[in-house]
Amino acid sequence: MDESLLRELVPAVIGVLVRRGADFASAEDAVQEALIRALGAWPDDPPRDPKGWLVAAAWRRFLDAARAEASRRGREDTVEAEPPPGEAPGTDDTLRLFFLCAHPDLPPAAAVALTLRAVGGLTTRQVAAAYLVPEATMAQRISRAKKRIGDVRLDRPGDLATVLRVLYLVFNEGYGGDLDLAAEAIRLARQLAALTDEPEVAGLLALMLLHHARRDSRTGTGGRLVPLAEQDRARWDTRLIAEGVAVLQAALARDHLGEYQAQAAIAALHADAPSTGETDWVQIVEWYDELLRLTDSPVVRLNRAVALGEADGPRAGLAALAELDPGLPRHTASRAYLHERAGDLDLAAELYAAAARLAPSVPERDHLTREAARVRARVPR
Repeated sequence: MDESLLRELVPAVIGVLVRRGADFASAEDAVQEALIRALGAWPDDPPRDPKGWLVAAAWRRFLDAARAEASRRGREDTVEAEPPPGEAPGTDDTLRLFFLCAHPDLPPAAAVALTLRAVGGLTTRQVAAAYLVPEATMAQRISRAKKRIGDVRLDRPGDLATVLRVLYLVFNEGYGGDLDLAAEAIRLARQLAALTDEPEVAGLLALMLLHHARRDSRTGTGGRLVPLAEQDRARWDTRLIAEGVAVLQAALARDHLGEYQAQAAIAALHADAPSTGETDWVQIVEWYDELLRLTDSPVVRLNRAVALGEADGPRAGLAALAELDPGLPRHTASRAYLHERAGDLDLAAELYAAAARLAPSVPERDHLTREAARVRARVPR
């Protein structure tokens, strides 16, 4: 059974139920029930019309639930008057569902969970396993999200920027449980790109593809973090890089630059370089300047300072860092790196050790601790 195809059908089936009179929350619950039935029945008896099968099963589940609650009698009369289930209509509500699930009123965690269920077609158990939380916890999170947007109709305009942020959050979760969230985010981004010709959607897809191409080289034995300069570039997925570059070039040709396109351009320059030393750092700094014009983000300023240190020398990078808040994430680690490049080994070792104490994750802490030990070993005695 092609589970990917099954998941891709879910938003369309939800849209059919909503158009027949179901509210979003009830439709989404009914489709989830149908999805679970399909996962159990289809391997032995695959339907000739998968979408029609899901529509029929979900509609029956919705009607059963509606009839079971006397308080919904008025709504039941309405839905009973709708045409009986037949051939599934061709209208695709996936884009509207993207907007609904990434509603600005929802906290990011809830928007991510709801998007994975209603648009991604994942079960609550799969989403919970991916985020390493109990299924009951995830079910409550999704239930609260659906209640919050219960009165929002599918015909209201959505915020594409919020949808893109939610997809990027999914992508950055990477891998958890038995579900590859990075791959799932790419699948959803492809789906979104097929529904809209907005350059920023293509920019986000390109960014994901270019980052994902380097995934296998980012960690070593035992989950050891491998920085970009030390990665085995022969392990990078050239097929994904080529696709990402092609998607990016088509987006940039539209001449409507956005932050994801600028980030993807930086990732493409890294992917194109045979080594760190041969990277076009001058052009990377220029792209960071474009990104700052779009976002004015302190984190972007920090990354630009490091890139400037590669392009114009470590002292230039340190001067740029000195203008930033020392409390920024990875500010201390960046200072350590640039001081090492400038030959200030004692100070660099101290800063690497300090950065290790501030590290947000165990792999990063261990990496910075090793860097501190490596630099100390280089200090003349």
